[in-house]
Amino acid sequence: MMENTERFPKHIAIILDGNGRWAASRGLPRALGHKKGCETLEQIVEDCARLGISYLTVYGFSTENWKRSEEEVGALMQLFRFYMKKLISVANANNVKAKMIGERSRFSGDIQEGIRALEESTKDNTGMEFIFAVNYGGRDEIIRAIHRFSTEYRGENLKDALAHLTEEQLASYLDTKDIPDPDLVIRTSGEFRTSNFLLWQSAYSEYYITDVLWPDFNKEELLKAIESYGKRERRFGGRKK
Repeated sequence: MMENTERFPKHIAIILDGNGRWAASRGLPRALGHKKGCETLEQIVEDCARLGISYLTVYGFSTENWKRSEEEVGALMQLFRFYMKKLISVANANNVKAKMIGERSRFSGDIQEGIRALEESTKDNTGMEFIFAVNYGGRDEIIRAIHRFSTEYRGENLKDALAHLTEEQLASYLDTKDIPDPDLVIRTSGEFRTSNFLLWQSAYSEYYITDVLWPDFNKEELLKAIESYGKRERRFGGRKK
């Protein structure tokens, strides 16, 4: 286990990108790329837990992903069904607590039940917290947070509450309530986009972009990202951290 110092990220977030390109480069269906990506995720969860990372958040399925072909979305739903069950054993074997963020109601009943089972089965684990973002979008999350806030403060109370709203208050209505902002955001496949991922939370995060496609991402690549983070001079409002 590596020392958890200021040079070592407490919270890593990953945009898992490149499954389709990985499959296409091998003449395989996109669904097999997603399957390989799930296998990679299993290993990275274990690697992060063993390295002493406190929080790992991954972008599993965005609000925009519903626009993909019906066949691809259907294949992804089947993978969710299978890997949510498998993640229970992976998480428990590594003392990992799992949490899902995003809007769940669009998923079928059995997938929603699978999410609840994963969270319930791992809730007492005391090691790394693994946050899986599904049907998630940063803008959607902020809108839903405002809706929650508005519902709590109705009528005349709402006007006064809005006048005194702080960043800390709004953050408490986000999906990531009680989870620290990511120190390091990793994006695979060489793309330079946030893709609507943790827009609020990553305001001061360090980004690491790698050309490696997600299915080929491994512990060696993870350590490269952590090493890069450790060499950076963190500044907040002009102040070093």
